[in-house]
Amino acid sequence: MNLVLICFVIFLLMGMPIAFVIGIAAFTFFITRPMLPFEGAVQMVILQSQSFAFLAVPFFIFAGNLMNVSGITSRLLGLARLLTRRMYGGTAQISVVMSTLMGGVSGSATADAAMETRILGPEMMRIGYKKGYICSVNCVSALITATIPPSLGLIIFGFVGEVSIGRLFAGGIIPGFLMMLFLMITTSLTSRFKKYDPPQADAPRLTFREIGENLKESVWALMFPVILIVGIRFGLFTPSESGAFAVVYAVIIGKFVYRELTWENFKDALVTSFKDNGAIMLIIAMSGPFSYAITWVKLPVILSNFIFGISSNPQVLVLIMLGFLFVTGMIVDSNVNFILLTPIFLPMVQSLGFDPIHFGVLMATVVTLGVMTPPIGAALYTVCGIIDCPPEEYTRESIPFMAAVLLELAVLVFIPEAVTFIPNLIFG
Repeated sequence: MNLVLICFVIFLLMGMPIAFVIGIAAFTFFITRPMLPFEGAVQMVILQSQSFAFLAVPFFIFAGNLMNVSGITSRLLGLARLLTRRMYGGTAQISVVMSTLMGGVSGSATADAAMETRILGPEMMRIGYKKGYICSVNCVSALITATIPPSLGLIIFGFVGEVSIGRLFAGGIIPGFLMMLFLMITTSLTSRFKKYDPPQADAPRLTFREIGENLKESVWALMFPVILIVGIRFGLFTPSESGAFAVVYAVIIGKFVYRELTWENFKDALVTSFKDNGAIMLIIAMSGPFSYAITWVKLPVILSNFIFGISSNPQVLVLIMLGFLFVTGMIVDSNVNFILLTPIFLPMVQSLGFDPIHFGVLMATVVTLGVMTPPIGAALYTVCGIIDCPPEEYTRESIPFMAAVLLELAVLVFIPEAVTFIPNLIFG
C-alpha cells in the first residue's frame, strides 16, 4: 500500500488529472498483489458506472446548463438586484442572494461562482471593489449551491452512501438559507469597514408591487426545487428520474415561457454538459478499484480506530472528521472526496448515532468548500482567472467569508434539527 500512496502523492503533485492519479494508483495496487486478479480491477472500472441511481448526475448537469442559457438566470439576477438595492455593499450582496436563488438551478458551485464573477465583476471593479474582495464574495457565496437542491454533492453522497436523495434535498434547505444569512451579515460588515458601495440615499424603498412583478418573472425558477422535492415525496418520480424531469422542465420553460432557448443555445449547453459529465464519469469509474484497494487494506477500520481514540464526544468526533474533510478538500477534487470518503466516514458517524442526512449536508458543505481554497481549488482559480486577480489577494480577502462558513457549520453540528426538521416534516 505504501507504493500506492507514493504514486498517488507524486502524480497529484505533478498536476496529473485526478482521474488518472486515482486509476494509476489503483492499478499499481493490483499489480503488486498477485493474489488479486488484475482482471478484477478492469471489471470494477466498468461496474462503478453501472448504476441507475447515478443517472441523476448527468441529467442535472445538463439541466443546469440549459437553465443558464434559457433566460432563467437573468431573471433571478433581476430579483436579486431588487432585494439588495438598499443594503450596504449592495452589489456584493447581489452575489449572495443570487447564489441562493441559483442553488435550485445550477447545482454546481464552480459554475455559479464563474457565472456571477463574469456578470458582477466588471461592475464591482467600476465602483471601487478590490479584485480580491470581488473574487472572494462571488466564490465563497457560491458554496450555498452545495446544499440548496439539486446539489450535485448531495446526489453523489446519496448514491455512494445509499442515503435517500429526497431527504438530502430537503435537509439542505434550511442550511442553505442560514449560510445566506451568515454571508450577507459578513458582506455588510466588511463593506462598511472597507467603505464599499454604500446604499444610495435616493434609492426607492421596496414595494410589494415591485417584488410581486419580479416574482412573477422568476417564479418558474424558484418553483423548481420545490417541484423536485414534492415530486420525489409523492412518488411522481425517483431521484434518478427527477434529473430527466429537470431537463424537460428547463426546455419547456426556456422555449415556451421565456422564449430564449434557441437551437444554438441548446447545442452549446449540450456540448458543455458532455465535457462536464465526461470528467466526472471518468473519476467515478476509476474510483472503483481504488475504493476496493482502500477497503482491502482495512484503511476505514484503521482511521476509525484512530479517530475514536481521540474523544468519546460525538460532536467533537464529527468536527474532527469535518476538519479532515476540509484538509483533503484543499488538495483533492470534491467529487473524488465524496466517492472515496463517504464509505469510510458514513458508517463511523452512524455508529455515533448521527443522522446520515445531517452528516451528508455537513459533508457536502465542507467538501465543496475545498474548491474555493488553495492550493488547487478549481473555483478559486476560475474566478481569479476571469478578472486577473492574484490568488494570494483572494486568499487574504476570503478569510472573513471562510470564517462565517465555518461558524455556520459549527452551528449545524450542534443543532441537528436545523438539517433534519424539513426532511422529517415532509417524509416522516
